Amino acid sequence: MSIDKEIPLIVSVDDHVVEPAHLFQRWLPNKFKSHPDAPRIERRGLAGMKYLGGTKYDFQWDDDAPKADCWLYEDLVAPHKRHVAAVGFDRDDMTASPITYDEMRPGCYDPAARLEDMTADGVDASLCFPTMPRFCGQTFSEAKDKDLAMACMTAYNDWMVEEWCGDSSGRLIPLPIIPLWDIDAAAIEVRRNAARGVTAVAFSEIPAKLGLPTLHSGYWEPFFQACEETGTVICMHIGSSSQMPATSSDAPPAVAATLSFGNAMSSLSDFLFSGVLVRHPELKLAYSEGQIGWIPYILERADDVWREHRAWGGVREIVPEPPSTYWHRQIYGCFYRDVHGLESLHRIGVDNVTFETDYPHTDSTWPHTRQIFTDQVVGLDDETIVKIARGNAIRMLRLDPTTGRWRKG
Repeated sequence: MSIDKEIPLIVSVDDHVVEPAHLFQRWLPNKFKSHPDAPRIERRGLAGMKYLGGTKYDFQWDDDAPKADCWLYEDLVAPHKRHVAAVGFDRDDMTASPITYDEMRPGCYDPAARLEDMTADGVDASLCFPTMPRFCGQTFSEAKDKDLAMACMTAYNDWMVEEWCGDSSGRLIPLPIIPLWDIDAAAIEVRRNAARGVTAVAFSEIPAKLGLPTLHSGYWEPFFQACEETGTVICMHIGSSSQMPATSSDAPPAVAATLSFGNAMSSLSDFLFSGVLVRHPELKLAYSEGQIGWIPYILERADDVWREHRAWGGVREIVPEPPSTYWHRQIYGCFYRDVHGLESLHRIGVDNVTFETDYPHTDSTWPHTRQIFTDQVVGLDDETIVKIARGNAIRMLRLDPTTGRWRKG
């Protein structure tokens, strides 16, 4: 298909922001700005790094080595890495090597520059996951000083809503985080942000892997209730359990990258049999960067398990309808490159699929998003193309139905 075919402007439901160095100094309350453990940026020489799986690396520091801008927070030293701010580099240069803000494309951290890159790429609006806090705020959940962590979480959300998204004319869509360690405060934070127009929140795909209560424990009910009551969609990114599927400790990172959808698949199975979607029929979930090609079989298998094994499987009294019912009613998947998934739309549902660009990570479709999207939707009718490019995302995120933009409350 030629790019000359009229392709609608895209609403991307999964991109990323590299938080600017000034975030916490500008947005933390004054009493925390001088805290010795408050997050700050420091430039250090990084001689080498080895990926250990999940979110763990082994770093070798050397003042004479190439420089990385690093977040320092309590005992954490987290250097920026090129493959996380990869746009603008050649494919073979998108390595796990140190990088500074000076070397990044400004669109990684500057909202005005991001809008320019979006416009050049045919992207109308964008929802961005965190980097420094990690995909659902794990960094603050793991912190020792929970008063400081709570202040950092609030500061991040205020920056996200007011600075990153505030002057974007609704093209940048806010995605706050919650204090995972305090369920009552989490529910309050959902409502605080909903009152200013926020319609999405980041959450862990498998909270139990973070040492947090499971979906089956009942712990998360106040959070789910707050999201349902405010129409806040729960967005879960692969890796938001701080783990990635892997076969062995010595397997190359390419193995985990290939299997990255596995956590989304596990999370979906967990939700479908948890009863959460039965108790909260208006609650919406979104799986980010998991792709969609695996979904038809999981729905088929879950329905088969429900039909054949529900008596001994522990779900007869919890899940009254085939699990696929709740997928079609309440859940969205997204993709950036998944021709097989698009060939299975009749199984997944044309109303349950959204698109992402993953800017600025190595998987990003930027700056060729329109062509990559166009090549994959060959043979689809215009109505379906509009739904996948933007319509489903607009509905999911409750954006302005006419403009496709976020409306600040």
